[in-house]
Amino acid sequence: MRSEFQAAIAQLIAEKGLPREVVMETVATSLLAAYRKSFGGGENIRIEVDKNGEVHVWAMKRVVAQVSDRNEEISLAEAQLLVPRAALGQSIDVDSSSIFNRIPTQTAKQVILQRIREAEHEHLYDQIKNWMGEIRLGTLTRKDPVRGWLLDFDLDKADKIEGVMPISEEVPTERYRNGQRIRVYVYDVRRSQGRMLQIMVSRTHRDLVRRLFESEVPEIYEGTVEIKAIAREPGSRSKVAVVARQEGLDPIGSCVGVRGSRINNIVRELNDEKIDIIQWSADPASFVANSLSPVKPLKVELRESDHTAVVTVPERQLSLAIGKDGQNARLAAKLSSWRVDVVKPAEGEVFEDRPDQFQEPVASQSSRRDRGDRSQGRHDRYDRGGEGGGGSRRSGHQRDRGSHRHNSSYGYDTDRE
Repeated sequence: MRSEFQAAIAQLIAEKGLPREVVMETVATSLLAAYRKSFGGGENIRIEVDKNGEVHVWAMKRVVAQVSDRNEEISLAEAQLLVPRAALGQSIDVDSSSIFNRIPTQTAKQVILQRIREAEHEHLYDQIKNWMGEIRLGTLTRKDPVRGWLLDFDLDKADKIEGVMPISEEVPTERYRNGQRIRVYVYDVRRSQGRMLQIMVSRTHRDLVRRLFESEVPEIYEGTVEIKAIAREPGSRSKVAVVARQEGLDPIGSCVGVRGSRINNIVRELNDEKIDIIQWSADPASFVANSLSPVKPLKVELRESDHTAVVTVPERQLSLAIGKDGQNARLAAKLSSWRVDVVKPAEGEVFEDRPDQFQEPVASQSSRRDRGDRSQGRHDRYDRGGEGGGGSRRSGHQRDRGSHRHNSSYGYDTDRE
């Protein structure tokens, strides 16, 4: 049985792709479980399997003058043959390899296979869980009417891994088909029934934009340019606030690239979603002003009492500042974490020159085909991107609301927890 057992262990290691030490530990635990299942007790039994597949069994026995239970006790004379200084009342490890031959073969096989499946599942989960927060390339296999699109990630364990893109994570303007290769953002890895791993993916997550910038812009990947905030309405438009961490470096130019090469790659990956690259500022008023790109505000007044930024823009640019269905002001509010009220100058109020602090550079990139704003009023399903907002925690589904005022001002609230 031992030679067959060693051959079976070698086969398990080759087939399952598990580390040898994991297999050895799992087999040892399984043999002990099979012994206890067949004979009961066994609390004093210890089983180890070495790297060559050799099984070693020890029983912890108490040294007594007269043995009444050979499974638990050993005589003083026998004990001193093993440990010369053994004394009555001590407990010693006794080689009990014969126990291995008493374990029923079928029982051992069943328990080992079950434990190996569990170890394989755990090992696979430890590998796949590192995918969270990353972009992966998958192939769409079929559309489930309830769960959404299912994906294959070209892994050897395809029968144990399932990619799922829920309907809520699909971009409404994108069209998907069976066999399509697609880059997706992994936001969760779940254990499902039947020991199947589910990789939950998204095309709408704002951190998909973050990871695309990291892959296309070396300065962001290396940390010399930092993404401070992202506001996104998937399939339509995104605003990305950046700042340089190295003196003399142009963060917006770094993101755009030579002749727009870098930003164009990102726009293509997002199927021509418009992207505004905004200069982040530690001054809230300047940041709010920049966030309303392409409009250059005349004045920004901050009201701490209700965390509102009242932004005055030229009357002829009022509609542009608000955007179609309020999109531009809404994205500015999410990006800056301030409620934004866009107003025209009060009657008699004159602005000769625009404040210098509102002249920060901004870059906007859209598709070759200007399709206009789409998917307006969508649910924003992620946390707002304020200063340092690099996380990917998901908030509840709350619709952005506009509070329209009679004096031509418009307020757009950020999502608040």
